[in-house]
Amino acid sequence: MACPKRRWSKERTHLKRSTWKLDKLNLSKCSNCGEAVLSHITCPSCGFYDNKQVIVIKSKEKETK
Repeated sequence: MACPKRRWSKERTHLKRSTWKLDKLNLSKCSNCGEAVLSHITCPSCGFYDNKQVIVIKSKEKETK
């Protein structure tokens, strides 16, 4: 089995491990309200998924009155 010729430096190892957070999220627009939403997830602002109402969202204005 092959062995690496040299050991990676600590700096290089830390740089490699720290870049996984830089990937972009797959955001798309909600078909109902137009807000940015993760793909394949119900919209947290209006409760729609696949052009259907899945969750009934209570608005904060109604609760405070």
